[in-house]
Amino acid sequence: MTMEDAIAGISAATHIEKKKMTNLNVLNEAFDYAKPSSFSRGLRLEFGNIVVLLISGTASIDDAGVTVHVGDFRAQLKRTYHNITGLLAAEGANWHDIVRTTCYLRDIDRDYAAFNEERTAFFDELGLDPLPASTGIQAILCRPDLLIEIEAIAVFKKA
Repeated sequence: MTMEDAIAGISAATHIEKKKMTNLNVLNEAFDYAKPSSFSRGLRLEFGNIVVLLISGTASIDDAGVTVHVGDFRAQLKRTYHNITGLLAAEGANWHDIVRTTCYLRDIDRDYAAFNEERTAFFDELGLDPLPASTGIQAILCRPDLLIEIEAIAVFKKA
């Protein structure tokens, strides 16, 4: 069986519709970078009245695709939260809908204490309870000036 035959044999009813997430008021599309990158800022999946948002790794990038707050970990983290908040809002969601985050720190030994302080303050300010499940990982990020990148999953019921 060829790949074309396999694809033709799958009915449209077996696919989950995916919708691209975006919010150009807070950050641009990755394909608009000087060196374009091929990914969506996030995807919206609907299962009946349940919505799942899969938010791609998000960092301290502005609406022109420029890294902001170079060298300032805390400011980069706050901008990252701002960007994720904007993506959530564009889909009718907020941080109370986040069930999981994966947090990539360029230098976890140097920045984890600041990360945990800022994250705790941010989550406390929002009154999150329970807190999202989360993993912290040290990683080489896609730009050398980025210190933090976060991906997230949100789940909520359609209104």
